[in-house]
Amino acid sequence: MQISPQQVLDALKNVEDPDLKKDLVTLNMIKDLKIVDHHISFTLELTTPACPMKDMLKNACTNAVKHFVLADAEVEINVTSRVTQPTNSSSLDNIKNIILVSSGKGGVGKSTVASNLAVVLAKDGAKVGLIDADIYGPSVPTMFDLVDAKPSAEETPDGKTKILPIEKFGIKLLSLGFFADPGQPVPWRGPMASNAVKQLFNDTNWGELDYLIVDLPPGTGDIHITITQSFPISGAVVVTTPQQVALADTHKGLAMFRMPGINIPVLGVIENMSYFTPAELPDNKYYIFGNGGGRKLAESFDVPFLGEIPIIQSIAEAGDNGKPVALNQNPQLDVIFGDIASKIAQQISISNAQMANC
Repeated sequence: MQISPQQVLDALKNVEDPDLKKDLVTLNMIKDLKIVDHHISFTLELTTPACPMKDMLKNACTNAVKHFVLADAEVEINVTSRVTQPTNSSSLDNIKNIILVSSGKGGVGKSTVASNLAVVLAKDGAKVGLIDADIYGPSVPTMFDLVDAKPSAEETPDGKTKILPIEKFGIKLLSLGFFADPGQPVPWRGPMASNAVKQLFNDTNWGELDYLIVDLPPGTGDIHITITQSFPISGAVVVTTPQQVALADTHKGLAMFRMPGINIPVLGVIENMSYFTPAELPDNKYYIFGNGGGRKLAESFDVPFLGEIPIIQSIAEAGDNGKPVALNQNPQLDVIFGDIASKIAQQISISNAQMANC
């Protein structure tokens, strides 16, 4: 039996991306189709290397070919990715997606989430950058063991000077903490702080990035408004803890992204310090600060709940030691942060597809 390319493509039209609600052929996700006798090979191009459904889609493609074309066909699928970007990306064209990591109040682990999210996405094969925009309490220098680091600069052919981000663990990093002496306060007024943050975006040679993660300051101040109104943001992630006081502040922070003039997609809510599990009782969860607050907050705004991060000593130790815990230092947390990163990448792909169809 001679197999034609059209037969294979017709078969693959029966496989739908459950997020984008279209078949893989219509989405142009099938590339490099080759047929030699009963051997069929092609590339499945996903919208993110962190796709949580890559194995499911790969198996579905194999089953579709065997069912609709030839039962004993040899199917070889190479899975790659091409990260999508919003249709409103009018500036910073070399950066496909900017993700804001926000919190209503300080001390909820926002910087820990931002750092580990960057690590996981980079481990999955994405090109990732991380900006620490918390001018009054920058944490990235400590979390990546770069307290005394100073970025270098280069002169471009048109005579401009560009900052070169520091690279570590496969991530391009910039923090306002790199430009101030450690331990010294930064008594800047709002406009000065906002201009400094804009320079981290505009005056830096980021190269090509799939995701630029921005660790925002707590609250809803000048820097938040400057970034959301100056750059094409793909979406925001909101971090909270279970306590009522944190949830109340997070509610305000989440509502900010839906204000007129800002209107940024909220990719979901992450609840940090959700529960404690003693080492001697691995099946027990003790919700010390309350149970379900983050999930209820997500439901009240009709946004995804991205997951719970437990209270584990190694998270704080890893940050203090300059090596984020998602670098395979804890198998349980590796799974948790991996799942959260996949869901965020998934939500970005959905949001970008919806914008493209508007």
